[in-house]
Amino acid sequence: MKVWLSCFLGLFAIAQLYQWAQNVTVLLPFYILCGAVLAVVSNADKRLGFFLPLKDEVLALLQLKPSNPK
Repeated sequence: MKVWLSCFLGLFAIAQLYQWAQNVTVLLPFYILCGAVLAVVSNADKRLGFFLPLKDEVLALLQLKPSNPK
């Protein structure tokens, strides 16, 4: 009985949220801001600026090179 009730309440909440979301209007600056955030997040593994090194370069610098005793 608890599973049926929880499924019913969950689906009811999803249906109500969907109906509410259809009436919400989103402004153009919100789309622009979301697009900018998406661009930054999708390129986060690349260079983070002109003065910051790449992630691979940092990892290569952090690895200790074995010393060659001769």
